[in-house]
Amino acid sequence: MKWEGQRESDQIEDRRSGGGGGGLGGGGVRLPVGRGGVGLGTVAIALVAGWIFGINPMTILGLLAGGGPAPTEVSRPAPGAPVQRDEATRFVSTVLASTEDAWEQTLRAAGGQYQKPVLVLYRGATRSACGVGQAEMGPFYCPGDRKVYLDLDFFDVMRKRLGAPGDFAQAYVVAHEVGHHVQHLLGITDKVDNARRRMSEAQANAMSVRLELQADCFAGIWANHSQQARQWLDAGDLQEALNAASQIGDDTLQRNAGGAVAPENFTHGTSAQRVRWFQRGYESGRMQDCSTFEARQL
Repeated sequence: MKWEGQRESDQIEDRRSGGGGGGLGGGGVRLPVGRGGVGLGTVAIALVAGWIFGINPMTILGLLAGGGPAPTEVSRPAPGAPVQRDEATRFVSTVLASTEDAWEQTLRAAGGQYQKPVLVLYRGATRSACGVGQAEMGPFYCPGDRKVYLDLDFFDVMRKRLGAPGDFAQAYVVAHEVGHHVQHLLGITDKVDNARRRMSEAQANAMSVRLELQADCFAGIWANHSQQARQWLDAGDLQEALNAASQIGDDTLQRNAGGAVAPENFTHGTSAQRVRWFQRGYESGRMQDCSTFEARQL
């Protein structure tokens, strides 16, 4: 992936120097876990905490603590800390800039206006409007503050434990979370959340699957537009993203955990579904082809 020398986004908030560490340092503030985050978070927490499925990323700490909100001590980030321009940060900010360009063009063509999200880099644990974010959750998007949260160590988890290496696989992760931001801007997230409150657990999980698959399709739209604009994909890059989508399918994760595959607990979709909807967005580049909520078959 030829990303060096491309435009970088200025929508980066770097909290890595805030001393968050494992989230248990002195001088911190105790915060309850809240709800509302959406993203790839079930992947890393499933790996670290026994492969737990079917749980919103921002509620999982409460469940691990015994069912109630789990207060976690998190050091406050240094206000106005400058962004550390290491290679990983430059890569992420370049990918974020490409999502800005893609979605500004896409929403403008649809008569809308894109509002850029902020991408927060942190280590260990940090605060969000959705509650406490921890690295074990993996990347997530919080609609409450319109920010994407990412601990860069997750890329090591992808490479070493998920079998999903490659820079374009990492870019897909960022684009997926930005896809959730687009859903929020379009009002889709609120509609889904409101509908899920009136559903059974199995029905609510099925709605979450459709939300996640649409974010995968939106990530495919980004890949389409960014490739047209930059021609930055090398041979094999697209396969990296498809492999990443496959490795984080609910069925694959459950199977790798040594348990039975339980479709009623799916919240992100099967490997085949995630690959199919990413490909659909990539091949089409059109939002109308990402209507997972109207699809009879996912």
